[in-house]
Amino acid sequence: MESQAKIHVNILSEDDAWNLFLKKARRSIQKSTPFYEVARKVARECAGLPVALIAVARALGDKDFEDWKLAARQLEMSQPANLDEEKDVFKCIKLSYDYLESVDAKSCFLLCCLFPEDYDIRVEDLMSYGFGTGLFRHVNNTIEYARVRAHSVTRYLKASCLLLDGTKEGYVRMHDVIRDMAISIAFSVDGHASLVKTNCHLKDWSMDADEGYSAISLIESNICKLPNKLVCSKLQILLLQKNADIREIPITFFQSPNDLRVLDLSNTGISSLSLSFSLLTRLQALHLDDCKSMIDISMLGKLKKLEILSMRRCCSIKKFPKEIGNLTNLRMLDLTAARFETAPSQVISRLYRLEVLCMRCYFGVWGCKAAGGCFCFLSSASFDELIGLSSLNTLKLFVCGAECLPQNVEFNPNWDRFCIIIHRYYEDFLFLYDEAFPHRSSRTLIMVETMNNLPDWFISVVTERTDDLWYTGRHGLTNLLEEHDRGRLHGLKYLCIESSEYAKVLLNTITWTRVSNEPVFENLEELEISEDHLEELCVGELPPGSLRNLKKLMMGDCYWLVKPLLPSKLLHRLESLEELRCSRMRAMKYVFGFEGHEPQHVVLTRLSMISLRSMNSLINIWDGPAPSGIFQSLKIFSLVNCQKLEYLFTSDVARCLLQLEDVLVEECECLDRIIEASEEIESNKIVLPQLKNLVLKRLPKLTRLSSTSSSTIDIEIECPTLEHLHVSECPQLSISASDFNSSNEVQQDDHRHWSTLPYRIDDVRCRSTSLLLMSANLARAQQARAPSFEFKMRAAL
Repeated sequence: MESQAKIHVNILSEDDAWNLFLKKARRSIQKSTPFYEVARKVARECAGLPVALIAVARALGDKDFEDWKLAARQLEMSQPANLDEEKDVFKCIKLSYDYLESVDAKSCFLLCCLFPEDYDIRVEDLMSYGFGTGLFRHVNNTIEYARVRAHSVTRYLKASCLLLDGTKEGYVRMHDVIRDMAISIAFSVDGHASLVKTNCHLKDWSMDADEGYSAISLIESNICKLPNKLVCSKLQILLLQKNADIREIPITFFQSPNDLRVLDLSNTGISSLSLSFSLLTRLQALHLDDCKSMIDISMLGKLKKLEILSMRRCCSIKKFPKEIGNLTNLRMLDLTAARFETAPSQVISRLYRLEVLCMRCYFGVWGCKAAGGCFCFLSSASFDELIGLSSLNTLKLFVCGAECLPQNVEFNPNWDRFCIIIHRYYEDFLFLYDEAFPHRSSRTLIMVETMNNLPDWFISVVTERTDDLWYTGRHGLTNLLEEHDRGRLHGLKYLCIESSEYAKVLLNTITWTRVSNEPVFENLEELEISEDHLEELCVGELPPGSLRNLKKLMMGDCYWLVKPLLPSKLLHRLESLEELRCSRMRAMKYVFGFEGHEPQHVVLTRLSMISLRSMNSLINIWDGPAPSGIFQSLKIFSLVNCQKLEYLFTSDVARCLLQLEDVLVEECECLDRIIEASEEIESNKIVLPQLKNLVLKRLPKLTRLSSTSSSTIDIEIECPTLEHLHVSECPQLSISASDFNSSNEVQQDDHRHWSTLPYRIDDVRCRSTSLLLMSANLARAQQARAPSFEFKMRAAL
């Protein structure tokens, strides 16, 4: 067992401990009842330790009175072995462990203690390790069930306060104190004793007294050399990842009898698999991720019972290993970001039990069947081999063009989860393999094609079921409405479009030939467009119900779009719009077009966020008379680098901003007032009741917050809940916090607060425009390969 430092934790008073216990138990316990006395006794046994109180309260919260009495007796009688000062923590965590509802939950909990302190534990790794040792299989012996079960169990363990959220989606962490206790619990449970020496300077690993362990974890232990023999007959899990100085596996290392089921050698310096690998006859999960020196994996073919093989980012292996074809029990194969230049045919097709295939990697050219049934590329694996894998339900794949897709298939594959990239340049998508990149859907299609180039079976199997669709590169899209009908995109939720050299209008009902009046994109929730040739977003009127669920609209780099982005007829369809972000729309003069708006139509009732950046020609936010009650739900308004705008809102619109909380205005050279007051204004006061944060930066002409264009009337702006005010580089503006009549003590020019406010308000840098950033990256890469006159002109703008 890993040697433990003494645990030092804050001790709560009896009253504080009881209050915390009640809160986490989530139940009402009446005084002067037997239940109350038992519950107080249980809480006292936790000795005021927060981690123990929370774990026990969550474990017992929904149990009946008899369970509570039993728990009180167990805690009172518990005398853990090998512990002294930590016994109070141990007995409480052990009780919480004992009350876990399933073997899967208990075993998963013990798996988590094999990782270093403060470690982000990938739930997919827990699934793999667990599946390899027989967990997550009791209902349905499939990888998909195991994945769902692993995520369900980790959520349950988090709800039980035995695990914490990780720093990234799909990850969890374990509190240091609970981890220490979990290692101790493993010693008290038959068959689960673990040797854990992680994140240390072990250098050499002696096998003395290791015989009884079922799991050994030496993650990040700086080992340089492995012992000649692994003498540990009960061993099922061996984790050696992140030891870059391990250069080889001794030829005799696995010669002694063992029960090894899971082996992780990721991020080590090994270059080959030694002959002793052939003795691992029970191995079911093997991880070789990030083994950048690996060149010889010929021994793989000997691992006949292997079910999970992960070789992510193994860049030194140039030929797809034909030995993989011998692994007929393989269920999951992950080759993400590998760089195979060739792949022999009739290898993948032999993996008839394969359920999950991840090949988002450089893979040369897929072969495809030509007329007469012959392969165009006789030495290459064909896409048809994937079609024949009847158990395959998860596919993540890179294909260099639609021509590699067969035109006809004998039967439609059942791909329930997929991420398929159809694009010529693999390198442009390396960022997708960064696990920090936000993957919003389990059904994603990215392509430099239009629907007309895709075969009918692919439309049925993939595009019709796609949730997240990206058009990227010079894809030839001319009318998005035709794409919708051909691709049957009624269920689409996320759509990103960038760099079409043909589309002047994305939604063109004038040229759209269609008999029915069914809605289009009725389930679309997010639309992101980075389209340098676009002149109008929509022409004509969309069928009723179209875009009715659109919540987020992000526009960027539409340099030639002059007319209002959202004209009146389109606004009537956007009944659910919540967020609007526009950036680098250099020719557009208005965002909203209210000309022709009918008063009985209430619009933008849910719009809560507007962000406008680098809109060089913007002269007003809307064109035409503003509808009554406009922007009534607006909470966040951000305006940056809009050089021609002279004011933000008129006084009648400002009176509707009853929900406005955050305002950021920065680098607007001509802005001389925030609110334009009417000469006929009835009251000289405007109240913004919810405004909490106001940031005004680098506004050289700003003289006052509100006035008429002739400056004959000054309007008082009252913000009774204002909390933070920052004014910087506004030489003609003289205001102070007291001018806003706030009931709060306003923090003025609080550097720590206002320096992070743009990120909190706009959030563009880290979340919603991830795909637009992708588009910019792709455009740069493509232009670097083939510079054009058009690109030079755009750069000069």
